[in-house]
Amino acid sequence: MASAKITNIADEIKSRADIAEIIGRIVRLKKSGNRWLGLCPFHNEKTPSFFVNDDTQSFICFGCGVKGDVISFYEKYYNLGFLDAAEKLAGELGIDWTAAGESGLEHDRSALYAMNGAAARYYHDALIKNPDNPALKYLLGRGISPAMIKKFGLGYAESSGKGLVRHLEREKLPLADAEKIGLIKKRNGEYADAFWDRVIFPIINTRNKVIGFGGRAMRDGSGPKYLNSAESTIFQKKNNLYALNLSRSAMTVAGTAVLVEGYMDVISLYQHGIENVTASLGTALTPQQAGILKRYAPDAILSYDADEAGVNAAMRGMDILKDVGLNVKVLILKDTKDPDEFVRKHGKAAFEDALRDAIPAAAFKLEKARAKFDLSSPAGMVGFLKAAAGILRALSPVEADYYIRKVAAETGASEGALRMETFGTDAADSGSKQNAAQRDTRQWNTGEDRDGNGHERDDALDRELIALQRNLIRLLISDTSLLPRISEWARIFTLPPLYRIYENFSSLAAESSDTDFDLRTLEDTLAEADKLVLADLMDTIMLGEDTEMQLAACFAKAERKELAVREKQIIEVLGVFSGDDADKAHLIKELLDVQARIRELKER
Repeated sequence: MASAKITNIADEIKSRADIAEIIGRIVRLKKSGNRWLGLCPFHNEKTPSFFVNDDTQSFICFGCGVKGDVISFYEKYYNLGFLDAAEKLAGELGIDWTAAGESGLEHDRSALYAMNGAAARYYHDALIKNPDNPALKYLLGRGISPAMIKKFGLGYAESSGKGLVRHLEREKLPLADAEKIGLIKKRNGEYADAFWDRVIFPIINTRNKVIGFGGRAMRDGSGPKYLNSAESTIFQKKNNLYALNLSRSAMTVAGTAVLVEGYMDVISLYQHGIENVTASLGTALTPQQAGILKRYAPDAILSYDADEAGVNAAMRGMDILKDVGLNVKVLILKDTKDPDEFVRKHGKAAFEDALRDAIPAAAFKLEKARAKFDLSSPAGMVGFLKAAAGILRALSPVEADYYIRKVAAETGASEGALRMETFGTDAADSGSKQNAAQRDTRQWNTGEDRDGNGHERDDALDRELIALQRNLIRLLISDTSLLPRISEWARIFTLPPLYRIYENFSSLAAESSDTDFDLRTLEDTLAEADKLVLADLMDTIMLGEDTEMQLAACFAKAERKELAVREKQIIEVLGVFSGDDADKAHLIKELLDVQARIRELKER
């Protein structure tokens, strides 16, 4: 039986492989007693906790808990299934994998790959053999050359909605397989194409197999602008990146991965000689995708669109990339809306100059925070410095020290006060020495509102505010229709794990037309620490029957918290106020109004 043959060859792989030698090609190992020691490739660490054992031919990381044998190492590191990982190792060790035969599952996967390949050839022929089709005119009009159309395998799904179905029938290919991977679907009892009147972008994995497709609508009113293949046994968006089959070598050479938003951005940059480029597949960047990038380069540069959605996506993406240990920068392109437009307008050299000028993630966050405040007013300055402290709190001690000095010098603020606002009253011994993710998670789980010295934390992390944020997230997940109303209070999500959960939820909601929410889809976009936060939230918060009353109570608490912050700011400003009497009177009146509103909200 094929499964027995696979087991035999897997056993041969394990017996022939020298696990330390194979893993040592990827991880720098040093002998430690009868084992080998190195930095874990599966999580970010500075002190080695990853051990490889020659005697047992196994590995284990005491930092993140991952363990296994040489095949499971390849599964995890290269993001492969068991069969693909075993086949890859067999090739490297000179073992004849074809002797294994095919299991039922592998046969099914091979058939699905073959079906996608047949569809890709059909779409490509439909594009290039009819020069009058709108997709070809669109691509050529966007400056994409025939050579790039061929290299990326671009295609066209014609407008009848039946072209692929008829082609598969002529070729006597099984329509059931095409339906499994979302190429066709049944409408009114008959098969019809899933993609029609769209430019087609084949999605190809690093083994050069077509695993899915993206399609861009050629006209308005024909569904979403971009549409991806349905998820299947061979295609999961969270585990793949666009054009990585072409760009991964260039990433390794450059030491940098350039991450953009759209398929056209990737193709345009590649055509202009920027080959170390990739994109997520029409969805928010996932931790799995970040982990894939880390295999090929230590640095990542985000070059997203210049609009508000692009900026928000960059803010989310940089945290995910940083969590896996990548050095992250953000590329700000002037006078153009996206990388495609920039490189067509200014050329390769200008884009390379812009890459060199990309700014670190922390500097980008500080710049965006600064833009929200009027620094010419005392209240605005206080607001910005508090926001800056929240950003600096998540950095390593060395990074935080650099930016504290920089922000203090630029604003004229007291460096000591900013340091105290960031780390508490004893900056040497407080949260600056803790891992930011661990600190965030602990505060969320315990509602802890005091630092290691027993001092009260900033109001933004008190128990009541944490409970408020938790309840809003829980309400949102229970009823997605509440998103527009809760979005008006997005600023209330001050705790980083909860903010990331909210942001990723919002992103997914914007990308989906479904009214039903799939919690697993949200989990796929989160780092492991944030998944724990979400799981705890779902397990511990029970909602009552009157959602509207609970929502109103949350909004009242949110307003009261915000007013309390404003009350504190006004009092601080009045304490150092040196302006004219009219301005002072205005501040006093605002303070009295704020205090009256707080009393009103407390009495509800």
